Amino acid sequence: MKKTLVLSLLLIGAFTAFSQTKEEQMLKEIYKSSLTNAKCYPWLDHLSNTIGSRLSGSTGAEKAVVYTKAQLETLGLDKVYLQEVMVPKWVRGEKEIGYLKTGNKKIDFAICALGGSVATPKKGIEAAVIEVKSLEELTVLGKEKVKGKIIFFNRPMDPEFVETFKAYGSCVDQRSSGAREAGKLGALAVIVRSMNLRLDDFPHTGSTNYGDISNDLKIPAAAISTNGAELLSKNLKENPTAKFFFRQSCETFDDVLSYNVVGEIKGTEHPERIMVVGGHLDSWDLGDGSHDDGAGCVQSMEVLNIFKNIGYKPKNTLRVVLFMNEENGVRGGIEYENQSNKNNENHIFALESDSGGFSPRGFSIEADEANFNKISSWGKLFEPYLIHRFVRGFPGVDIGPLQSKHIVKVGLQPDSQRYFDYHHAANDTFDAVNKRELELGAAAMASLIYLVDQNGTIK
Repeated sequence: MKKTLVLSLLLIGAFTAFSQTKEEQMLKEIYKSSLTNAKCYPWLDHLSNTIGSRLSGSTGAEKAVVYTKAQLETLGLDKVYLQEVMVPKWVRGEKEIGYLKTGNKKIDFAICALGGSVATPKKGIEAAVIEVKSLEELTVLGKEKVKGKIIFFNRPMDPEFVETFKAYGSCVDQRSSGAREAGKLGALAVIVRSMNLRLDDFPHTGSTNYGDISNDLKIPAAAISTNGAELLSKNLKENPTAKFFFRQSCETFDDVLSYNVVGEIKGTEHPERIMVVGGHLDSWDLGDGSHDDGAGCVQSMEVLNIFKNIGYKPKNTLRVVLFMNEENGVRGGIEYENQSNKNNENHIFALESDSGGFSPRGFSIEADEANFNKISSWGKLFEPYLIHRFVRGFPGVDIGPLQSKHIVKVGLQPDSQRYFDYHHAANDTFDAVNKRELELGAAAMASLIYLVDQNGTIK
């Protein structure tokens, strides 16, 4: 009886293995490699805890270029090289100071300069504050009411959006354009509520864009924490004549030389067709950029490591590109496309990870209907790994400039509910990233690249 049972179990196991498709078996191998033999987590550990923040033009960015190039070289790729990129160099300077004066009382606030902002005068700025919720509200106020004031942009991320990137997109214009528009109306400075759904004490930086306005209209711009924004608004309602003081010493220098880091496995059948996987190596300077975008970089590196570990040789040339300067200029993505045009390269597919190292949920796809349907048809293969979202959407900033004729662009979509708790803030650190979630993301990326490599794209 026992022998019969054992034989039956063996036959069932053999039938199950035989009945699995080639794609199912390969995805199983990919996930096994990523969850048992990955290097992405120790790579991120070094980037975050040994190197630290990697703002473009900084020493940290230089060290990250050297480190990631060396790690890619250990994988035995066909080619590893650096691609020159001129990047902006903005330095935060001394820690910012901000407080509200109401009568004899002084209330301190956690603030930080927005990236690219000009400094305040050395003695700081002190002025009355006008709270607004939008750029439109600022325009309605007009020059007469705005001139000589500090404008406080206090529009929260909308909690009704389940997709938090939509909440971010609905209010980020006050950070990116607030200083420019307020400066045109004669404001002295702007304070902007942090792009964060959670109430906490971390101010979140991010770029502000002055556009083409003259230097005399450029005014200092700082972010205030969400708790700080709530408190400031409350106090302004109680005492509209209160004055806010802040001081920051940031400075912009001449552009400096940096690099995209590129590693390549040459295609066995179509070496002229290029597939890209990547993230951005630079980060803001407050934390160590573990979620944004150290996670995406090491996941992209891990894709090539997985293929090496399981002995998979892609039909098409596969490149990992660690782009420099996504945060304050996108120079890396633009230069990569410039070089691609110069070399007449044919990119058929690009995949970016720049939404944090959380559990993967799916992919946002920029493609024509035929290719979107083709990729979506692989959904069943991903169901065992809890990947279920195949949606049309924005794939990523760095692969955005790529314009090959028939290219398909995709962005990894992790669970985003906690992403903006850390985005551009001092708490974006290594301890906020879960090892297993990071590895699952790398496996999802490798799986999709394998399927595209095997099945091609539709021209």
